[in-house]
Amino acid sequence: MGCNNGGESPAQQFALVSYIPDPLGDFLDRLRLELVPGCSPHAHVTVLPPRPICADEGRAAEELAELAENFSGFDVELGRVEIFPVSKVVYIGIARGERELRELYRAFNKGAMLYHEPFPYHPHVTLAQNFPLESLEKLAETASREWEDYRHSRSFPVHTLDFVKNTCGNSWADLANIQLRAVPVG
Repeated sequence: MGCNNGGESPAQQFALVSYIPDPLGDFLDRLRLELVPGCSPHAHVTVLPPRPICADEGRAAEELAELAENFSGFDVELGRVEIFPVSKVVYIGIARGERELRELYRAFNKGAMLYHEPFPYHPHVTLAQNFPLESLEKLAETASREWEDYRHSRSFPVHTLDFVKNTCGNSWADLANIQLRAVPVG
């Protein structure tokens, strides 16, 4: 049985992410700071959204590493700026690699990491959240304009995942770096 305690404090939240390397990661971090000054960006695509876990951190990291042996790396290409209709989060969608991210989500959302999400899993890169709603349209327009002007590659490799923990005030600490490995099929 999985954990589904929505009442957990933010410090008891864990996630699994893939960090986006520079220059794309640096651009996304700067854009996020422009949109929501004072946030602490570290550009990433989330594989497992924040959740409580049902084991100690070490055991959860071991489970994740064992599962990762069944997957090889892949590339993700970012798409266009969009807005989640309910949460009003401004994000960049996934143009390529969504199928692989969903496969990882399904495979890793078990054991110590099992959690019943409040929203269906939707791979994306967050640009703006926790802002006054009256600024939504302006933020989305700014994000779209800046993203259209970006002239470097919009793709990045996903070869490693990072198991992270919310330490306080939405500040995340890396607990374990997990390598994806190819396993022959058949």
